[in-house]
Amino acid sequence: MAERKISRRQFFSPSPSFTSPRVIQVKKLTDKQETPIVSNVEFTLIGDLKPYSGSWGADQACHLLRRMTFGVTKKQLDQVLAFKSAISAVDFALTVKRNAPSPPINNYNRSTGDNPIKDPNVALGQTWVNAKSPNDSDIEFCRIESWRGWWLDRMIQSDFNLTEKMTLFWHNHFSTKTNVFNARALYVHNSLLRKYALGNFKALVKAVTLDPQMLYFLNGAENEKSAPDENYARELQELFTVGKDSTSQYQEMDVVAAARVLTGWRVNEGDNALSVYLDKEAHDTNDKQFSKFYNNALIVGNQDAEVELDTLLDLIFKRPEVSLHICRKIYRFFVYYKINAEIESTIIEPLAKILRDNNFEILPVLKTLFKSEHFFDALNKGCFIKTPVDLVAGLMRNFNLTVPGTPFLNQWDLLNALNYRCSDMAMIIGDPPNVAGWQAFRQSPIYYRMWITGDTIRVRSQFIDNIILDAIYTGDTQISVDHLAFAKQFDHPEDPNLLIEDLLKLLTPIPFSKAKKVFLKNILLSGERTDDYWTTAWNAYIANPNDEMAADTVKSRFTQLLRYLLNLPEYQLS
Repeated sequence: MAERKISRRQFFSPSPSFTSPRVIQVKKLTDKQETPIVSNVEFTLIGDLKPYSGSWGADQACHLLRRMTFGVTKKQLDQVLAFKSAISAVDFALTVKRNAPSPPINNYNRSTGDNPIKDPNVALGQTWVNAKSPNDSDIEFCRIESWRGWWLDRMIQSDFNLTEKMTLFWHNHFSTKTNVFNARALYVHNSLLRKYALGNFKALVKAVTLDPQMLYFLNGAENEKSAPDENYARELQELFTVGKDSTSQYQEMDVVAAARVLTGWRVNEGDNALSVYLDKEAHDTNDKQFSKFYNNALIVGNQDAEVELDTLLDLIFKRPEVSLHICRKIYRFFVYYKINAEIESTIIEPLAKILRDNNFEILPVLKTLFKSEHFFDALNKGCFIKTPVDLVAGLMRNFNLTVPGTPFLNQWDLLNALNYRCSDMAMIIGDPPNVAGWQAFRQSPIYYRMWITGDTIRVRSQFIDNIILDAIYTGDTQISVDHLAFAKQFDHPEDPNLLIEDLLKLLTPIPFSKAKKVFLKNILLSGERTDDYWTTAWNAYIANPNDEMAADTVKSRFTQLLRYLLNLPEYQLS
């Protein structure tokens, strides 16, 4: 356990060795230490998959929101705290009915500028998802960016449920890119991931196999019996199902055989929708022999290629590696990147068994994990670096910011700007670096630390400063923080101590020392010694909110506090 403790940012000071207790009483640390723990508070240290029955408050609720959504809002925090326990909150988040979102629209038509755009098939404000392809690269590009912005907006506005975060998880797992250059295929693929987000993993694999975007991306639409293309057959096994861990000893002959099973599938680009069909002349109807890894199974050739596909998936999903592989990926995405022998035996293997026992339904696995002692373990809070998407969408959510729906072109420009800020930080949705997804979720031993480089940390800081000190804007539409409205949502903004406590709960996942809190308060007090200096200024503003001088006095101090706080390393953690 000592090695585990050190790997989590040395979260605790040196303490007595321990091997089996479920909780430990943490002694008070000195204020000089970076992240001391309040005395007489119990933190779970060796949580397993037993249902969590510990404390339920803002600390646990914020942790749940950071992992299940893209950041904490005060409104959603209050909603989650209204539940009587962590268990009931998780149940709600995983079972609440959620309607499919309205599709992306034409928000890109423009008559001015160097490159006027007019989609010939879709009016401004109408959806393009069922419209004929424009045969114009500029318009196709605009549709793709319309889709990308639409998805980011779904993340920013997401409710308290896991659907959007799981959609991103599956996007990283079945990693496809916009270089297919077909906006309709991107939207259909994204809708597929959202539909199956909490559903059956085996059914999702089949659906993705016959998905237009995947057929384009990994050459399945060109796979034919005279020249079987092995791209998807290889990634189906290596990345999407059995994985490439030491026990996944599938052979090259298995890739070849699977490629032959998958021959003949084609995409029909109709005027109103994409569809997939089988070109029977291109399908290999001969028998396919698999290796010892698959118990030397033989798939008998069939003119109905879907029958062969079902048999292939049955063959693959009989391997225990499949459940282990997907549970490891879920764990690394939602809990922590390091999976040692203890985590493998106490967390991953039991979750994999749950997945198999439930015929590969994902929901029972997620319920068990998110309700567990292990998920709420103190060491699993604030233990990894926010992804760029979590930072951008999370900052918007933290400060109750949304992108205005009109004017349409301004919406397109603003969402585009936010997405390309993510790109500057090395993560833009729709374009993972390759078919294996973003390295931060898989690249040992660095994992999440890959998000932080000399360039990306500068861009992160610039983005924070833009939002807090200025705005992101286009034309007469802008995204900027209403600092005073943000402060007003807390119960006692006139009390600098309580205000700072509320800010830290909402914005940072780990405890702050008394010394750091005093330093933060000094920013509000502008160096004055008594709390009354802030309280008097705040009350003067509340008494006369139209007094510009009174408003500017509290706004300037509060803005500087936010800028300092959000540029601390703690804000980069989740």
